[in-house]
Amino acid sequence: MEKGDFVKDIVPNAEASGIFAVAEASLAQSRNGPYWRLVLADASGSIEAKIWSPLSGEFSEIAPGTLAEVEGRASLFRSAVQLAVEKFRPLDPAEAARVDQTAFLPSSPYPLDAMFDELMALCREEFTHKPWRKLVFAVLEDAELAPLFRLSPAAKSVHHAYAGGLLEHTLGVFKACRRMADQYPELDRQALLAGALFHDFGKIREFSGGFSNDYTTEGRLLGHLMLGVEMLAPFLARSGLEPGLQEHLRHLILSHHGELEFGAVRQPHTPEALALHYADNLDAKLAQCRGLFAALDGDGPGWTPWQATLGRPMYRPPRTPEGRPPAPKGRKNARREECLSLLKA
Repeated sequence: MEKGDFVKDIVPNAEASGIFAVAEASLAQSRNGPYWRLVLADASGSIEAKIWSPLSGEFSEIAPGTLAEVEGRASLFRSAVQLAVEKFRPLDPAEAARVDQTAFLPSSPYPLDAMFDELMALCREEFTHKPWRKLVFAVLEDAELAPLFRLSPAAKSVHHAYAGGLLEHTLGVFKACRRMADQYPELDRQALLAGALFHDFGKIREFSGGFSNDYTTEGRLLGHLMLGVEMLAPFLARSGLEPGLQEHLRHLILSHHGELEFGAVRQPHTPEALALHYADNLDAKLAQCRGLFAALDGDGPGWTPWQATLGRPMYRPPRTPEGRPPAPKGRKNARREECLSLLKA
């Protein structure tokens, strides 16, 4: 089936028609009778929509996650575009199966296949201790877990909250930890990288994903730190990994939020746990900044609105002009270039 209009294309005082995912649905009452308040979504964004009486009476239930064929007219209400629905037809399962799902799910800006292939290549390069290697590839090649890991979001909102977000965030933290291990050779490189790889693995079960991504019941009750340790337990049991390294990996996962008030089960008590916490926090915060700055007009300097999760608004400063460094001059610089070439050799 053809997608039709995308949310980003809907403008005031114009007709709109297409297939949308119902992200939210609630029944309310007005002077003219009951009406449905909906949030319709696709990969380009979301829009509030209303099904007014008498059409609203045709639907006893509208479940979030439903795909529906929608027609209506857009208008401006309180400075936001809103859609008055004139036709609403939920798709049956067979029709929904024929729709391109990627048209409805906000997803990582980076190709999922390329990110997964890069992560697998880095793991082949880094994990030389056979038990670590056995553990890592048993998980990443698991027929059930690998597809979920590729597609899961990393959050409900705030950062990497889209399909492929968990993979993107994991790859970012993994690469940051590699650089930390280069800078600080006293760190247990393979333990740190295993922690980076699995620190958020429990989010596969913490979030439902899909059109109406939300916390699952076990996600609310246990959280992704505990779920991650639970998910890895059978793989660890078969890995042959030394008991002390297994214990350290569990600590890395359970402590990576840094402080108990932010959800850590324990504070970081090893240098690797500290490094993982800061790498994770940095990747999440910078991803949030990218999202905030993308919503600003233009590419120049500007302030975001107040952000409760950061406790401040953020400022996008002017950027340094792109340019090549000046060419080396004189005998001193020539000697420097000679030294650099020897280091690279």
